[in-house]
Amino acid sequence: MIRPNDAAPVSPLPRSMQKSACKAFHAKLGRTVATLVSVVALALGAAAHASETAKPAAYVGDPAKGKAIAETVCIACHGADGNSPLPANPKLAGQHASYLFKQMKAFKADAQGKSERVNAIMNGMIAPFGEEQMKDLAAHFAGQKQNGGEAKNRATLALGQKLYRAGDAGKGLPACAGCHGPTGSGLPVQFPRLGGQHTEYLETQLKAFRNSERTNDPNKMMQMVAVKMTDAEIRAVADYIAGLH
Repeated sequence: MIRPNDAAPVSPLPRSMQKSACKAFHAKLGRTVATLVSVVALALGAAAHASETAKPAAYVGDPAKGKAIAETVCIACHGADGNSPLPANPKLAGQHASYLFKQMKAFKADAQGKSERVNAIMNGMIAPFGEEQMKDLAAHFAGQKQNGGEAKNRATLALGQKLYRAGDAGKGLPACAGCHGPTGSGLPVQFPRLGGQHTEYLETQLKAFRNSERTNDPNKMMQMVAVKMTDAEIRAVADYIAGLH
């Protein structure tokens, strides 16, 4: 009988075989870790995708619902299709839906009864409507065709064109076209469509920005522009914009 102490000693592997075995072990371990990392990454990616797809799509508004509101509430001032018959009220037809929604929210008072834009008529008119209804209205008006306008004062046409296209570098007045585009088509959310808008409305808004009576412009951008303009320049550029298409 062989006792444990009498067992033959185990000979260590040759050094070259030890290195080979070590390399093989680490290579296999590396492949295993890489596989686990890939599996975890795929699982996390799938979970994130499932979370994103589970989120409901943002409501963009129903034009048909908006039309129903426009034909009963907005028609007197803005026209059922957004082509206001009154030069003091803006044309809404063809305006960017995101911009229209932004302005309606600005007119609506918050819990403290304060609103970004102050206008006795609009503050009251928008009060009953929630955000979905505002988006319905925005979708309706954005889908309408604006009937356009025209410049009426030939004597100031050249000045209006110069200010709109090039501004006045001498007093740091930027070109309107830089933000609102060469044809006044604007940029959704931030910069509204101006082309074809009523001259009277444009003039009123520019003066409101100049006097800080309207302050819902991002970073006071329009206030800083309008404060550099005279009454004559405001009138000239507003008339020129009315004729843009």
